[in-house]
Amino acid sequence: MTYIMGIDNGSQSTKVVLFDTQGREYASGSCQLRTPLTPEPGMVVHPEEDLWDSLQQAVAACLEDFTGDREAIAAIGLCTIRSCRVLLQADGSLAQPVLSWMDERLAAPYRHEDDRVAYVTSTSGYLGLRLTGEKKDTYANYEVNWPLDRRTMNWSNEAQVLKDNGVTRNMLFDLVQPGEALGTLKPELAEQFGLPQNLPVVATANDKAVEVLGSGVSKETTAMISLGTFISAMVYRKEDFSGASQFFPTLAAEPFRYVYESNGIRRGMWTVSWFKQLLGAELTAGARDDESEEDVLNRRAEAVPAGSGGLITVLDWLASPALPYRRGMMIGFDERHTAGHMYRSILEAIAFDMKNNLDALLEESGGRLEALVIAGGGARSEVMMQILADVFGLPASRRKAKSSACLGSAISASVYLGLYDTFHDAQDQMITTEAVFHPNHERHQFYTEMNEQVVRHARSYTDPLLEKAHALFR
Repeated sequence: MTYIMGIDNGSQSTKVVLFDTQGREYASGSCQLRTPLTPEPGMVVHPEEDLWDSLQQAVAACLEDFTGDREAIAAIGLCTIRSCRVLLQADGSLAQPVLSWMDERLAAPYRHEDDRVAYVTSTSGYLGLRLTGEKKDTYANYEVNWPLDRRTMNWSNEAQVLKDNGVTRNMLFDLVQPGEALGTLKPELAEQFGLPQNLPVVATANDKAVEVLGSGVSKETTAMISLGTFISAMVYRKEDFSGASQFFPTLAAEPFRYVYESNGIRRGMWTVSWFKQLLGAELTAGARDDESEEDVLNRRAEAVPAGSGGLITVLDWLASPALPYRRGMMIGFDERHTAGHMYRSILEAIAFDMKNNLDALLEESGGRLEALVIAGGGARSEVMMQILADVFGLPASRRKAKSSACLGSAISASVYLGLYDTFHDAQDQMITTEAVFHPNHERHQFYTEMNEQVVRHARSYTDPLLEKAHALFR
């Protein structure tokens, strides 16, 4: 047997899964991240060495769950949170806490104001350094406000471009392609975990692009919707796109390929967690034997008709910096509404937002959709899966893997090992579909009418009021 470890260092937790070369899972482990700190308004940082600590604990938990031969583990694929900024001292230690993707300072290029900072890197560069001791990183985790030349997928050699991004070349790690090695696992870590010496650690891309790879999206007529803390939709493309206004052309987890990402929902599935905590003891009291809180919510939502009895949710629980006045809201309450209506309304809002965002992406870039693949923790909800199929009027597939990002990391590692000739060959052999949800024609017609007549127009009415309220309460 040959095993491959896939690491997904996400926004809320680090997940680690051991796969064989056919994508079958043999062990898994995870570790929750600590709550980010907000030392000042607009600042959001990860406390201390939380990203590295959670990775170590998740790896240890995965290996504790593994009953096979650790010497048969052939490679590690590393996927991490995107759109963060990590400032390191000369010895590789943190100069400052890691800036979260939610930190407003990331809207501007780095400014060198701390002489302790010797290196500016991403989370994959930071964790890759911790794992291997090498100052290397994947080019596919560098997007906005980095001096990346997207023609060569390497750092720009123009002095002005470097200056505009606040760095010098010696402050940046060397870049490798997805599917290439960042280095080998440090000897002391190999001994700590009981892993083989000289175990390669393989580069992937930004976490959303790795999810696309691990969900098996390789056709331009299929979209992946990632139901995570940040919810967005992605389509696979062979060509880059400049000047987009309705989507973001990000870098794929395959060299010189691209993923077009729709506008998204900040704190998307986090809103479900917020609602669960809001209900508290009521959920536990309503649970049946061996039924989780999520199961209770899904059971209640399944009993609610499409449209949630006229209850409409607007998902702005975390406003974007460009529109700081927006707030989340539910409109249309009356005496009929229960927790089940509220929960279903949240799920429907997610589906409507993603439908509208994907429509805008396709209108600008061209193309059409024939199918959906749903990834992330929210894909475990059959109610959510069916709502997405009904809103889009398309079949929605759920893959078998616990974590598409972990599997995408393993796919990258398998290509590095030469087990498969191409990323697409690896996808064909390592990805299994668990279930397909087909749309109900009547519900699709109803949702289309509801979206066109009501949902698409909600913010145009609520924004003026919220902007006035923001001026009073900020």
